Amino acid sequence: MTVLIFFIVSYILLSISLYFLFPKLGIEATKGLIPGVNFIEWTKAVGRPTWHAALLLLPIINFFVFAGMCVEMVRSFGKYKFGDSALAVIYAPIAFFKLAKDDKAAYGGPSVTQELAYAKELAEAKSAGNDRKYKKLVENNPYKKSQGREWIESIVFAVFAAAFIRMFLIEAYVIPTPSMEGSLNVGDYLFVSKAHYGIRTPMTVAMFPLLHNRMPFIDAESYLKKPSLPYYRLPAIESIDRNDPIVFNWPVGDSVFVTKKRPYTVNQVNRDAAAFERTDAELRKKRKNKDIITRPIDKKDHYIKRCVAVPGDSLQIIGGQIHINGQPGNNPEHLQFFYQALIPQGNINFKKLDEWGIDSEDIIDYGNNVYGMFLDAAQVEKVKSLGASISIQKKVSKAEPGKLYPHSPTLFRDWTVDDFGPIWIPKKGETIQLTKENIALYRQCIEKYELNTMSTKAGKVTINGEPASEYTFKQDYFWAMGDNRHNSEDSRAWGFVPHDHIVGKPLFIWFSKDQGGINWDRIFKSANDMN
Repeated sequence: MTVLIFFIVSYILLSISLYFLFPKLGIEATKGLIPGVNFIEWTKAVGRPTWHAALLLLPIINFFVFAGMCVEMVRSFGKYKFGDSALAVIYAPIAFFKLAKDDKAAYGGPSVTQELAYAKELAEAKSAGNDRKYKKLVENNPYKKSQGREWIESIVFAVFAAAFIRMFLIEAYVIPTPSMEGSLNVGDYLFVSKAHYGIRTPMTVAMFPLLHNRMPFIDAESYLKKPSLPYYRLPAIESIDRNDPIVFNWPVGDSVFVTKKRPYTVNQVNRDAAAFERTDAELRKKRKNKDIITRPIDKKDHYIKRCVAVPGDSLQIIGGQIHINGQPGNNPEHLQFFYQALIPQGNINFKKLDEWGIDSEDIIDYGNNVYGMFLDAAQVEKVKSLGASISIQKKVSKAEPGKLYPHSPTLFRDWTVDDFGPIWIPKKGETIQLTKENIALYRQCIEKYELNTMSTKAGKVTINGEPASEYTFKQDYFWAMGDNRHNSEDSRAWGFVPHDHIVGKPLFIWFSKDQGGINWDRIFKSANDMN
């Protein structure tokens, strides 16, 4: 809503500035206040065809058309300096008010028409071989820019255009972990559409262009938390369906320790600090110094997983098989689990394994010819084909309620990564009765994602200071899991994905590489062709 108010107020101020400026153009002042008419008169004043005003109604295109018209307006008053153009683009109402109140600023005619006429005169003089006239025209050219300014404007435009496209339309991502292995592999570079599930307007506005949340080469964030805008999302092209891959901001990634290896949530580290610090010495120092980074929603780390359950679904995992609303869910073709294989010496062929998509670097050698591997069903059969004496068994998951959402060993002591739930996925507008179990499952949604204060003292529940026996959700939630089910930190570890954390839909792989070089067969493969 704040974003909409900002644009409405800016439009009103722009119209008022045109009201004061139009008389200098020989245009009736009141036309500056009439929606549509003001832009048509504006196009005439700068020398554009009147139909260009209609381009201002086209999303995305209108930003570039408007910026061009702003520059052309100040140039029509003889303002050719870089600062004049920059101010007009950054906030046109101020630039136009200045022109209106500047007694020395005089309208010199439509800049587009005049610049085209001057360019034509230059071309004719050169074509006719009139060197004297051509040289004079070049020397007196009011539109001439220095080489430095040409470079600056080109760079600024390129960065602005790229940042604009990245912010609102399409962003490039790389798959950093094997959690979606088989479907989306480490080293796959994706284009992700931000329009399919509804363009989310920026919340963090002061940032280094083209960076997400970290500055390269230095240990610092790439943005300022303030000023900021509230969450707002434009209408979606399509809804998120079950089994769609989705890109989202890591829901629990608002308070993190960031090391060169990876970010860790504060709660995650507090639950098992010793285990994490054993594998990441830098984390020990960060934790000791309380070097905690807090991030707004749109600057949390990006994750990509498969949406396995949508709002209103009831999910349960039984023996590794997802069940939705009591029925077995559809499994992706390359669904993977962890297996231990006994492969007698001489039978293991790493070249063959690599051909089958089993990365030798992901194979764990336990000794005594026992190996650990993440495999899909087809790969299991291929490993078995290496020899009749080979035995292979799927890992039996242990109950780890302290590591699994909602991290309640008392209430959910038997939950494992393969036997999890049942759990209901919150839906906007749906109401639940608050019980001990429900509060454990949904407190994170109520407090953290929907910004309420909640107390459960002496068996009594209060929300925002008021007694409560039920709660109605304010937004939709999703359940996201990796296809590599035994090697994925997903909703089983940190819970629901709120709708306001959704970033976009993966489109296709535009580049792919691994240790062996470029994976030509994966380039231009659809990121959704995974079922």
